[in-house]
Amino acid sequence: MQINRRFRISSIFCALALLLSALISRPYAEMGIADDGTYILTARGLATTGHIAYNGWVSALLGWQLYLGAALIKLFGFSFTTVRMSGLLISMALASVLQRTLVRAGITERNATIGTLAFVLSPLYLMLSVTFMSDVPGLFAVVICLYGCLRGLESTDDRTAIGWLCFAVITNAICGTSRQTAWLGILVMVPSALWLLRARRRVLLAGAAATLVGAIFIFGCMLWFRYQPYTIPSTDHLLFKSFPVAVIFMAFAHFFLNFPFLLLPIVASFMTVLRKSRPGVVLTSSLFLVVYLFIALYPNHLPVRLPLDPTFPQHFGFNAPGEFDYALLQGQPPILFGKTVRALLTIASQGGLIAMIASFFRSPPTSSAAQPHASISWRQLCLLFVPFTIAYTLIILPRPATFGLYERYALPLLLVALVCLVRCYQERVQPQLPTIIHLLVVIMAILAIAVTHNTFAFLRARVALAAELRADGVPDTSVDNGWEYNFGVELQHADHINVPMIVVPANAYIPVPPLAAGTCPMHWYDYTPHIKPLYGVSYDPNACYGPAPFAPVHYSRWLTRTPGALYVVRYTAPSKP
Repeated sequence: MQINRRFRISSIFCALALLLSALISRPYAEMGIADDGTYILTARGLATTGHIAYNGWVSALLGWQLYLGAALIKLFGFSFTTVRMSGLLISMALASVLQRTLVRAGITERNATIGTLAFVLSPLYLMLSVTFMSDVPGLFAVVICLYGCLRGLESTDDRTAIGWLCFAVITNAICGTSRQTAWLGILVMVPSALWLLRARRRVLLAGAAATLVGAIFIFGCMLWFRYQPYTIPSTDHLLFKSFPVAVIFMAFAHFFLNFPFLLLPIVASFMTVLRKSRPGVVLTSSLFLVVYLFIALYPNHLPVRLPLDPTFPQHFGFNAPGEFDYALLQGQPPILFGKTVRALLTIASQGGLIAMIASFFRSPPTSSAAQPHASISWRQLCLLFVPFTIAYTLIILPRPATFGLYERYALPLLLVALVCLVRCYQERVQPQLPTIIHLLVVIMAILAIAVTHNTFAFLRARVALAAELRADGVPDTSVDNGWEYNFGVELQHADHINVPMIVVPANAYIPVPPLAAGTCPMHWYDYTPHIKPLYGVSYDPNACYGPAPFAPVHYSRWLTRTPGALYVVRYTAPSKP
């Protein structure tokens, strides 16, 4: 125990477990994944020129993560994988800090370690950790700010409390340059901590001064970003002419119903509550779960539709239609799991959610062993989390009506849920998370590794198919290989993506005439005007105008019997003899 406290072995173990899982998944591919392709090319430009020059597909500052990516390019040379490894380094640091943050939030060492592993080995986090997206760096800024606030609240000495609050402000200011929503640490979380410390006048005044300096820094960064060429204004999604209540409500309903699956090991642990519950509670919980499954499995004749886990409607992994549909290729993507497996995962996640609710209708344990040391009270946690949660939710509230609501936006809210769920379990159910949770963490880790591997195998197949076409004399500008690959091709011929949301410079967007009549549809064709597709990559060899005379590329898919395959199809009708 003394060795663990001195060297923080548990936090290091969490970081190493993430690293091992990432390496097993083989996360390498020389093309962009989602938005990170344009970010990686921005980092390459920074490494080459010493200046940040955006390229038309950025609404986040990216800030410090660009410099870290550029440093790795300087050390090891450029490749997409090299830059993505900087994201993995940040993800490992976050895993380590998260474990210590959970301990500071009143959670026992063992529970904090398990909770951290459940979070960082989930399909959502592991996939993001091996990309150059800004979500994990932004979350790192929030977590380290939370850690500083908790240490400040724990400190009995004013000078120490001031030091930790200044640490929270400085780290959040710098690390928040990757993603603007992370600055809610300075703007909301630190003021909440100061409110809790308002009786200590010296701490309050010093903390308020530090917060003001942080706010000025944020304003300066936002002002600088506003005038950078080829950026998408980060506040555009907050300004909308209409507010489709039904669309937004359903999007957020599905968004929050994904949380139990994304934290499945922790949520499912609450099902142990049902063993000691009254028969009426067990019967009611089972009935709710049966009704949920019925609505999820047979939605055709019902006014609502509930998600069947895992959903990931617009993310990197897999969902109800199938894998990789975010790429928007021709045809239907393959399906990883059938309804039976997904129903079992739904029972574990939604059943755990129902059991968690049931736990509030039973008396908590009264033994002293059930009440671990917690220098941070529930009142303090609520005053840190509730304003932050409300502010963050309001920021993403318009997303379903503008750019879409993605699961990766859930990371800051999942952080809040993780802290509350683990502490709630150890105080209302039993001091230690159940032994079965180790198996659940391993199962989710295997699932996360498989999803990450399958995604990168899919990306490598697209790169291989593009190389095959080039070897046959077909340039990349004649192929629709999915929007991420197309963006990389466009940036080889232009200095920015042709996006209509660009404000600086004025008239940067050039309207593009429609594709020639009879051409297969191409997603965001006007964003990449240099691409005139004659061929396209497809899951189905018979899509569009049928197969082109090129060999398909197969790729491995873990946790399934059949490998994946990508085909080249014609985008225009073959000329008649």
